[in-house]
Amino acid sequence: MTTPNEVFVGIDVSKATNEVAIFAQDGVESFANNPTGHRALANFLEPLEPTLIVIEATGGLERDLASHLLETGFAVAVVNPTRVRDFAKALGRYAKNDPIDAHTLAHFAQAIRPEVRQLQSAQEAELLALVRRRRQVVANIGQERNRLHTVPAKAKKYIQDHLAYLQAQLQVLNAEIDALIQAIPQWRQKAQLLCSVPGIGPVNAFTLLAELPELGSVSRQKIAALAGVAPYDKDSGKKKGRRKTFGGRYGVRSTFYMAVLAAIRHNPIIKRFYERLIKNGKEHKVAMVACMRKLLSIANVMLMRGEAWRSAAN
Repeated sequence: MTTPNEVFVGIDVSKATNEVAIFAQDGVESFANNPTGHRALANFLEPLEPTLIVIEATGGLERDLASHLLETGFAVAVVNPTRVRDFAKALGRYAKNDPIDAHTLAHFAQAIRPEVRQLQSAQEAELLALVRRRRQVVANIGQERNRLHTVPAKAKKYIQDHLAYLQAQLQVLNAEIDALIQAIPQWRQKAQLLCSVPGIGPVNAFTLLAELPELGSVSRQKIAALAGVAPYDKDSGKKKGRRKTFGGRYGVRSTFYMAVLAAIRHNPIIKRFYERLIKNGKEHKVAMVACMRKLLSIANVMLMRGEAWRSAAN
């Protein structure tokens, strides 16, 4: 229940403006989505002493505002848009515009009270940005390579030139990511522990450091849910539905899938586990997700204990 002194705020973020609504109050306040607007918004919220501010993840448009509010000392939760949209539908709220969305977010804050985001350090934000940019460059390289097979010979030169540029950028990104990790002792130690696991390479390691910083500090159930490899029940009465995974962090899941592909060939524990699942009639994809969950759980314990693969496996 909400006490009289609690204030819940929802902020709908767009490219140009931030619409601010307060739970159980009419109207919205609008602020520019730029540094000046962020300061004005924080000044507006300060006397209200909000219990919780909820912002919807909007493709990165929300990051600067969320960081500014966290630095100012506010409790901020950045939430998945799908959760908020499902919440709005449950309320019978089908209309959608910026003021309505802001009020829905404020109501979501009051009713659900999602987990508050921790303030990222400058180094964490930099590592995350570099890892995400690297993923974009790798995707672009794949797209350009595919185009080489479908264009006339005269156009191939331009694609090859672009590929050379992208490959050079990828090497620079790899060097910058490695230098950043090596400069921070805690990250350097974690990366060494992760890379001691057969199947986990440098790309898997720095992706986990950047996009799953909770690794080594939470339970195996929580880490599986964050990575999107936790199975959820789908039962009703006597019906036992097929378990499925939902949500999670796409970058972690896609990168870790590649780690498990290597692990089922070179990691004895994961290889035996995979073979046993297949022998018991599990489909390849189901077995792969189970192996992802197991390998992630092992990595979680290793970082928690500060142990390399050999000692952790024994």
